[in-house]
Amino acid sequence: MVVVSRKRFEEMVGDAFDELPDEAFTSLGNVAVLVEDDPPEPGLLGLYEGVPITERGDDLPGLPDRIFIYRRSICDMCHDAEEVAAEVRITVFHEVAHHLGLDDDRLHELGWG
Repeated sequence: MVVVSRKRFEEMVGDAFDELPDEAFTSLGNVAVLVEDDPPEPGLLGLYEGVPITERGDDLPGLPDRIFIYRRSICDMCHDAEEVAAEVRITVFHEVAHHLGLDDDRLHELGWG
């Protein structure tokens, strides 16, 4: 376990989003990204809430989808700040992939599970 301040963790999340390919980043116009300290269930590192863009119709309301990244869960499984940054990156990419319509099985096949 490593302790990373909320401010530094939020910077890591921002850095991970900066690494997204342009095609993925541009799809996030109506997605709120939130850093929370604790997940709603133990062991959860991130969570996507919304309708993947591959399943959307024209009749969806304008409320944003949400991506949550859970600070303590990630910090609890890591041994140093570098490992936290790497896990944040994986978690961000994983949750963005859900937004893009990839399910957990496909993410595991791609090594992002």
